[in-house]
Amino acid sequence: MEYDLIIRNGTVIDGSGMPRYRADVGIANGKIARIGKINARAKETIDADGHVVSPGFIDAHTHMDAQVFWDPLGTCSCWHGITSVVMGNKLLVMRNLERAEDISPEAMQAGIKWSWTTFPEYLDAVDRLPKGINYAAYMGHSALRTYVMGPRAFEEEANSEDLEMMKTEMRRAIGAGAIGFTTSRTRNHQTPDGHPVASRLANWDEVRQLVGVMGELNAGIFEIAGEDTGVEGDRLDDYLARLKALAIDTRVPVTFGMFSTRRAPDYWRNYFTLADETAAAGGRMFIQVHSRSLNVLLSFETNMPYDKLPVWRDLRKRPLAEQEAALRNPEMRAKLVAAAYERVEGRPVGPEARHANYKWLFPLVKATPPYRSVAEIAEAEHKAVGRDVLGLRRARLTDHGLVAPDARAESLGAREAGAIARAGGSLAELRAGLPLGSARTRLADRRLQCRRDRVRSGANHADAAGVDL
Repeated sequence: MEYDLIIRNGTVIDGSGMPRYRADVGIANGKIARIGKINARAKETIDADGHVVSPGFIDAHTHMDAQVFWDPLGTCSCWHGITSVVMGNKLLVMRNLERAEDISPEAMQAGIKWSWTTFPEYLDAVDRLPKGINYAAYMGHSALRTYVMGPRAFEEEANSEDLEMMKTEMRRAIGAGAIGFTTSRTRNHQTPDGHPVASRLANWDEVRQLVGVMGELNAGIFEIAGEDTGVEGDRLDDYLARLKALAIDTRVPVTFGMFSTRRAPDYWRNYFTLADETAAAGGRMFIQVHSRSLNVLLSFETNMPYDKLPVWRDLRKRPLAEQEAALRNPEMRAKLVAAAYERVEGRPVGPEARHANYKWLFPLVKATPPYRSVAEIAEAEHKAVGRDVLGLRRARLTDHGLVAPDARAESLGAREAGAIARAGGSLAELRAGLPLGSARTRLADRRLQCRRDRVRSGANHADAAGVDL
């Protein structure tokens, strides 16, 4: 047999959880045809000696909904070996994406050709785009509410007529190829004018009924950005009980993100216990965690901790060249340093400016840690921290950044949590016969075949892409 491509001498990590092993990988007609020692010829050969050969990674939570319209490569996901992404966590309600995810409304207006009204039409629009990676999409709750209720979606609970219309649209979305349904109930998701995103106006019964539609169809996944319950007490217990009952009663897989925090390092344990109990009772629950700290990249080109402070507000509205000139003015620098010690008022959302904790601000002077904090640098040089921040890069403002770990969110670490935890398996597989550039969605019941082949594959539009269940 002649192969189109053979990747020789690589270290294969196949996503099954088994130990790595050395092998060749043969590809024919766009599919993995053989893994092992291959003596045959190939049109192209790659020597992978000293390198890892693995499946493309699946990013199970992205906000590519808008970016897919102007970025055919899917950066920066594709730079990290990601070949499939799941989007739809906000699903192109501009008021949601703008503040919660820091996506510019001007970019969305300029980069998106708005050619759809319904979710199936949105998938058609994505289908028509050139794509370098694969895409799967959830039906977003805020988008669904806004479509059915209009401005009322941001003001009130749904009535019975609204709910029936939403359930109808949910069935259409799943039939058209939606991977599932997502909602947000966290106060971190707000519109630019400070109001809750539309999904936060929904009561729990609305959530249950919409997830129940997927249970009736035996298709789809439910993802939730959870409620603000505090770290312990009745509110937390009530929320966890509702989430467990939802997974067990509907038989719909439930997934959500989980973090540890410096202030509550064991907070995550309640949720992992919940996942174990849910699995034992016959439900399925997938917990998504980070393998490193969650952080925000700050720079003069993007955001700085001082952007809402007096003096700084006016400065930061100017072009970068004018900001640089102002920073070279000793009188202006003194004013900026003095203002930097004032506290930011209000509660910041997402990457918005917040009071600077200099022990947790790290100049990004190299690609990998460890880094010294601003406080450590200032102490070593016997400077005030405000002066030190302004002195980090005087000549050029455009190429320097600060890494600011989110005070609320730390990684759990691969040792304690894994990439996907509890009641599930790996998110990537490498086996003979699996098409390159795609991953299969395994639904327990394949009765719902309505246009399931329309999974958004950038390479070949083959098979359902998304999370391997």
